[in-house]
Amino acid sequence: MVVSAQDVVGVIESDPRAMGVLRATADLGLPDWWIGAGFVRNRVWDAISGLPVAPERDVDVAYFDREKLDPREDARAEARAVRALPEVPWEIRNQARMHLRNGDAPYTSALDAISRWPETATCVAVTLRGDSVRLVACHGLTDLVGMVVRPSPAMDDAAGRATVQRRVEAKGWLHRWAGLRLCI
Repeated sequence: MVVSAQDVVGVIESDPRAMGVLRATADLGLPDWWIGAGFVRNRVWDAISGLPVAPERDVDVAYFDREKLDPREDARAEARAVRALPEVPWEIRNQARMHLRNGDAPYTSALDAISRWPETATCVAVTLRGDSVRLVACHGLTDLVGMVVRPSPAMDDAAGRATVQRRVEAKGWLHRWAGLRLCI
């Protein structure tokens, strides 16, 4: 049963593929980096549901570097990541400039940006510090371990709720995880 931060970390640590992705990301040397969204959420929901871990659609690496805002820096990091693990669908983005795309005030860190992702259960991320997996849950773990889809505070208006609903449908979450509850 997955109910605590330690349990969530255990889900990640027990998955050799996840640990390989974390190690490869650490080797990139990106500042303030975290992997979030489906990388954590889907593994936890699969573990709770007794399902095998599905291959990632993408691996969302969020990092924060005010000094290297050129999007080509992301492309270079992705190219290095692909050389390390070519089978991984990398998506590496410097959150120091992503506020422009999202119409937000400037983010102060990678975690500030992650806290604004669409669903509370998506605003969860891991990083590797030495050999230790560190977990952050920007809006707590209750929705993640309770299999609840709820808009994050940044998306808690009519347009945001509609975005969350479209994401649930487009990604087929209700088909994969029968126990998922929508609170939109």
